[in-house]
Formats: sequence, structure tokens, C-alpha cells
Amino acid sequence: MRRYALALDLQDNPDLIKEYDEYHRAVWPDVIHSIQDSGILSMAIYRFSNRLFMIMDVEEGFSFEKKGEMDANNEKVQEWETLMWKYQRAMPGSRPGEKWVIMDKIFEL
Repeated sequence: MRRYALALDLQDNPDLIKEYDEYHRAVWPDVIHSIQDSGILSMAIYRFSNRLFMIMDVEEGFSFEKKGEMDANNEKVQEWETLMWKYQRAMPGSRPGEKWVIMDKIFEL
């Protein structure tokens, strides 16, 4: 098993943040199935203000490239991602169109 930590910012708007939180209390079943089918064993998202932090535990064969291909071919996942982009904004230093960015582990105990 491998673990990834990712970050993303939300629009700095309390009403949009509230809506985003509400969507994540009831993530669409097709999106949940896509996450599981890609080899993600567990996922948690934390929020402080408009900053999001995600922890993912994945199977050994997991790849972001394969997940990206699966997502691109899943109409419901694309619908979800388009909707979520209303609330999200790119992290400073990210590539154009890039959402979640992988964080570097700098300490472990």
C-alpha cells in the first residue's frame, strides 16, 4: 500500500465553501465507485478555511495516469469534476487546469 497527500484551494467565498462541504456529505455513487475501481483503498479530505488536504491510501498497482484515463471516460465523473471546479481554484505554482497537487512528505515519525 502507498499513501499520497494532496492539496487544493477553494474559492475564498463562505457560501461556495458551504455548498462544497454539502456536496461532499453526499458524494455521487458513480464517483465513489470510480474512486474504488481505480485502486484507491481509502480517501479522506480535510478543510481549513479554503484550503483542502486529501490523504489517499492506494493499492500497489495504482497510478494517477490510469485514474485520469478512467475519469476521462466516465461521464458522471466528468460531470462531477466540472461542477466541483466552480468551487475550486488552482494552487499557487500548479500547472494550468491542474486541481489537486501532490504534496512532498518532509517528516514522518
